Amino acid sequence: MTKQSDSASDSSKTARACACPAWLPSGASLGFIVLRLWIAIRAIVTAVEKFTGTKMLQKPLLDEFGEPDINGAMVEVKTKVYGLEHYHGMAPGMEESFRAEPLMPGWMLTAYGYALGPLLLITGIALFLGIAPRITLFVQGLIYMSLTVGMIMLGAQNEILGTAMLGVHVIMIALALKWVDHNRWSVCGCCAKY
Repeated sequence: MTKQSDSASDSSKTARACACPAWLPSGASLGFIVLRLWIAIRAIVTAVEKFTGTKMLQKPLLDEFGEPDINGAMVEVKTKVYGLEHYHGMAPGMEESFRAEPLMPGWMLTAYGYALGPLLLITGIALFLGIAPRITLFVQGLIYMSLTVGMIMLGAQNEILGTAMLGVHVIMIALALKWVDHNRWSVCGCCAKY
């Protein structure tokens, strides 16, 4: 009876093992790639948005049929644009609040603002391509920790929510670091180890 039971259990295990094809990556590998891509895209888009500004453009006034006004009337439309000249490491309102903080020296804030966007962009692209994921994840973890310090110093209700969201980012990065050994995709095989 026991032998029959063991035999049935073994065949059940074999059937379950055969259900997953050998070419399919492990759950940890798939989990890591999802986390890696999410964190990378989040960093890239955040960095790119730091190069946005607005520009007033003149456009023809449209009538009720969507055609340009026959009198040639023009309207000014605020348009979102991207460019190096629009770079801002922090939102202007937030930067002003930080500058009022006695614990935040002005020179440090200026240097941080200049470094934040490029750091997010470089680590985001590197992580997306699978280049040195261990190092890029660690650097991104430090970036989100530094942002958390700033949020805590501001202390308002919106900043408390921001602090919680940054905490979620740090947890995701820590989880990705735990799974980094399961990284299977990279543009550079040697770089994937770091």
